[in-house]
Amino acid sequence: MSVPASYLAVVLIWSTTPLAIQWSGDGVGFEFGVFMRMLVGLCALLLIVRLRRLAMPWDAHARRVYLAGGISLYVAMSCVYWSAQYIPSGWLSVIFGLSPLFTSILAVLILDNGAITGGRLFGLMLGLAGLSIMFAESFSLSSAALLGVAVVTLSAFSQSLGAVLLQKLKPGMPAVSITAGSLIVAQPLFALNCVIGAGWPDVIPSRTLLAIVYLALFGTSIGFPLYFYLLKHISAERVALIALITPVLALLLGSALNDEVISSRVWLGTACVLCGLAWYEYGKYLPLKKPWRVRWKQRPM
Repeated sequence: MSVPASYLAVVLIWSTTPLAIQWSGDGVGFEFGVFMRMLVGLCALLLIVRLRRLAMPWDAHARRVYLAGGISLYVAMSCVYWSAQYIPSGWLSVIFGLSPLFTSILAVLILDNGAITGGRLFGLMLGLAGLSIMFAESFSLSSAALLGVAVVTLSAFSQSLGAVLLQKLKPGMPAVSITAGSLIVAQPLFALNCVIGAGWPDVIPSRTLLAIVYLALFGTSIGFPLYFYLLKHISAERVALIALITPVLALLLGSALNDEVISSRVWLGTACVLCGLAWYEYGKYLPLKKPWRVRWKQRPM
């Protein structure tokens, strides 16, 4: 699949994922929902690896790749599934819109990739202002919603960290193999969550089952490999810009299909996040008389 087609597919999948995540925990608990999604997705990926006879090495470098992908995946998915219990599905996508900002900052710190210009710093502050508005809006729901916003922010940071670490490791194996290896690392942790959490449900509602299957096949078996494929062919910052498109689509889907109320403050926070992202990425092309830069330099230990 071409890079543009892969990019579009990830946009569509990520736009529908927040609502599916919320539905996948209904009546069974979020621990079971994420565990079954990853288990079915892993089985599908291993089947693809076998049928296509893809390379899936287990040398030292490959294990580091799987470990980086698996741990970041476990933290990100556990946090976002937990948060989905307490905040509207559209909010998940809006807050994940901050991932390009996290990714760029981490790329400067870890990859020594360029610098943060004054214009980018303004975009970063505007995005954080949008996040602050989302925090303020969560006060009107409950204290759990406030914590949910904080935890999904941690989820976005974890995903960004994983993306940058994978680019630093420069994996040479296929994207499907990276995803499968990462899931092999993460799956025991998801299983442990399920055992100590809600456990195995007696009945799985039909909508919940369909959401789990959709997330496993599209969100995991297709979405994750395409995500890693994009990371191998374009910069992590460009991949993270997918989050510039998905929040509005996710909000509209949540409103239409899940009767979620979108207040004016939520739209304002969303606008700040998206404008901050746009300014962060494209503000560097604006003419400035006296541009200035902020650099991070690694100090010797």
